[in-house]
Amino acid sequence: MTDVAHRPSRQPRLRPAGPPVALITGASSGIGAATAARLATAGWRLLLSGTDRTRLDEVAGRTGGRPLPEDLAKPDGPQRLAEAALAAGGRVDALIAGAGLGWRGAYAETPTDTLDRMLEVNLAAPLRLTRLLLPGMLERGRGRIVLLGSMAGQVGVRDEAAYAATKAGLAMFAESLWYELRGTGVGVRLVLPGAVDTPFFARRGTAYQRQRPRPVTAERVADTVFATLTTPQDRLFVPHWLGVPARIHGAAPGVFRRMASRFG
Repeated sequence: MTDVAHRPSRQPRLRPAGPPVALITGASSGIGAATAARLATAGWRLLLSGTDRTRLDEVAGRTGGRPLPEDLAKPDGPQRLAEAALAAGGRVDALIAGAGLGWRGAYAETPTDTLDRMLEVNLAAPLRLTRLLLPGMLERGRGRIVLLGSMAGQVGVRDEAAYAATKAGLAMFAESLWYELRGTGVGVRLVLPGAVDTPFFARRGTAYQRQRPRPVTAERVADTVFATLTTPQDRLFVPHWLGVPARIHGAAPGVFRRMASRFG
């Protein structure tokens, strides 16, 4: 006799009425704003978070989204945002954690407040938001957690040690959570861009100075984010060829370092 008879019967889950609901952080500009525009064309209901209220309202006006301004650098920011999102949308079917901060310079000279904000926004906030929104997704048996990582978190970048560390932590969070969510109907996705042509570099105070890789558009990253919502792909580099140096780094970090030192 098999153990089938001892398994509790599963009640069929009802599919939520209406279009799916996405919460996008960092939605006031760059990748977040481009992702909002991409999802709007696909009929998603949008909950948009950012710190620049003027730009956030502009994006909301263009996409039909609901602006939910919040500062995720504050420890209670994710809690307030999750509560506001659930109140406004009734549920969240996809969390797209796009908010991020950067700083370039010698690590020993990193301002303490800048380091603290990077840790909160880049790493702690996505983990906290996931913790708050994941139970509802599991209960419904469907959902997506989409995390915006970075190539810097895969191979390391000189003068961006703190930023790279936050993105590496996000990557390991995604990898570990992937094992937990197998078979639940909820997927975790990791998008790994290289340089992106957004206001990110201006805000960190240092322009992008490398010859390669060439920056891609925010719209290209947004298309990749959308692909993670509609396909089984769960780890995507933008552009795709960046997966090659990431694999070299993983297999032979010494070789990668010599190549990086020579070619930049």
